Amino acid sequence: MHKLNWDDLRFVLAVADTGSVNAAAKALGVNHATVLRRIASFEEACGGPVFERERSGYRLRPNRAPVIEAARLAAQHVNSAEALMQGRQNGTGKVLRITSTDSLCQTVLAWIYPALARRVAPDRLTYLSSNPHIDMARLHADVALRPAMVLSDDLVGRKITDMRFGVYARAKRRKPQGWLGMTGALERSGPAQWMANAVDPSDVVASADSSCLLTQMLGKSNAQGVLPCILGDAAPELERIDLDVPDFVVPIWVACHRDLAGSDRIQRLMETLEKLLQPHLSAIAGENGGSSQLVARS
Repeated sequence: MHKLNWDDLRFVLAVADTGSVNAAAKALGVNHATVLRRIASFEEACGGPVFERERSGYRLRPNRAPVIEAARLAAQHVNSAEALMQGRQNGTGKVLRITSTDSLCQTVLAWIYPALARRVAPDRLTYLSSNPHIDMARLHADVALRPAMVLSDDLVGRKITDMRFGVYARAKRRKPQGWLGMTGALERSGPAQWMANAVDPSDVVASADSSCLLTQMLGKSNAQGVLPCILGDAAPELERIDLDVPDFVVPIWVACHRDLAGSDRIQRLMETLEKLLQPHLSAIAGENGGSSQLVARS
């Protein structure tokens, strides 16, 4: 094996983040051949391939997730060293990235942010709000707070509660006229699939790919729609409607990539996240009945 060139880390991480040599080259301001050469250099120095070359792009090999985590940490330390030399900071910790849906990012994760930030200091938090599931195999995030019936094979984690959904409309309304539907990543949800079978398409007056956006739209319209109870119950302008609909629930998991399950820092983050979420599990489960004046607890 050859001696590792630490500058190659930038190229490895760019390909891991983008999944594409061309996209990595554009992000780094170099040409395609330079990225290929740097990736080959890194793989030769480290004793084997890091990526699987597929027609759709470059995908991280399942057993190389720890390599990318280590590369990220090394890059963060290099950046910290440069900043210290330039007098820009007094030393900060690692960046810990948590991904979740907009519904959970804008409620419980926002509520617990001050306490979570104190617990992980000097490490720093980054929240990644995305309704489509972020590819954890590429290590775009360290930990996921994820609604899913089951975890995919590349993830390990613990179920912390069930998220409940309900039908909501503007309070003190006239009889609701039409439905607001779900599109994009929300189309895979149980409520969206129920609507596809039970609601006449002509009754769907508008759609959105964000439950947070649907909450705002319902508050300004005379329609009805399905929302996570944690959003609908907390919106004073909305009320939950008692309709003959299924009991929509989906498990909520705190999870990480399986190859990072042995990482002490990841386990500490997951355990801290679970502990701070405990006071808010009833809100996620829709047990607050329609009044939710919740405050993050440290």
